[in-house]
Amino acid sequence: MAISKQYRRERIKMRIRKKDTGLLPRLSVFRSNKEIYAQIINDSEKKTLVVASSKEKTFEASGTKTEKAKAVGTILAERAKEAKIGQVFFDRNGYLYHGRVKALADAAREAGLIF
Repeated sequence: MAISKQYRRERIKMRIRKKDTGLLPRLSVFRSNKEIYAQIINDSEKKTLVVASSKEKTFEASGTKTEKAKAVGTILAERAKEAKIGQVFFDRNGYLYHGRVKALADAAREAGLIF
């Protein structure tokens, strides 16, 4: 019997979350077919600290979805610096680490976020 994509992603998600110790804020990524969203969450207080997405009104990047993901990663890292967040735990949310997810992570690292 074949495993559905959604079930497979849920299993990977749980495997990733097991490694999270809760000491660092978590950078969670969600990607839809058109847009990409990222947020930094403090799990101990259950609060979202910083948010960035390609759907914001102030978002001006155009081009491919990968280029939009790079722009979102840069914006997120800048907002994290303003909120005095330097280091995070990267939660790829069950997605494979390539393409848009990797582009967002690399852009956030280049902008100064540590994970």
